[in-house]
Amino acid sequence: MLRNIIDSSVQSCGLLPLMALIFLAALAIIIERMIFFSTSVRSGSNIEYDLKHVGRARGDDVKKLVHHYEGSVQNELMKAALELQGRPVEDFEREVEESIMFQMRKLDRNLWVLDTAITLGPLLGLLGTIIGMIGSFNILGSSGTGDPMAVSGGIAHALIATACGLTIALVGVVALNYLNKRVRMVLLQMDMIKSMLVTRLAA
Repeated sequence: MLRNIIDSSVQSCGLLPLMALIFLAALAIIIERMIFFSTSVRSGSNIEYDLKHVGRARGDDVKKLVHHYEGSVQNELMKAALELQGRPVEDFEREVEESIMFQMRKLDRNLWVLDTAITLGPLLGLLGTIIGMIGSFNILGSSGTGDPMAVSGGIAHALIATACGLTIALVGVVALNYLNKRVRMVLLQMDMIKSMLVTRLAA
């Protein structure tokens, strides 16, 4: 088994180990982001209900919500809004928007790496395929059809590279689409929080 892995790595000129590292990096980011969204982002199903029951100019009610959503990115936005209580509407909205942008950096952190892995995976797989096919044609040109196993072996290595690249892309695309959906959902929640709190806490 180890011998086959080493042979495949040599046949691909080191591309298979590189793709394995890219795949591991993509998996690490997927797992980290999944943990982040499960622990630091609350479901928004109750936020609208909670905010509608915050009385106008009732900072104490907002403080209860801050405690309820402790540890989430929504919590950070509510705390920022609470500190701005009594400010003019224009100043309040501007400061809250800045807080949303700051939280945005937390939401899409490292997603660019996953996006890059999705692009690089198939390209490296294609490159590995080309290298494998070139090796097969070289063998075919030097020994003719006298050693069909040598030719088919190169083609097999080429197909392995293609399969690895497509696997990276397939796993990455599904995960990235899901994570981007979560990011959009949280941004919509934050816009809703801003709109509802500006009428309750701004002067």
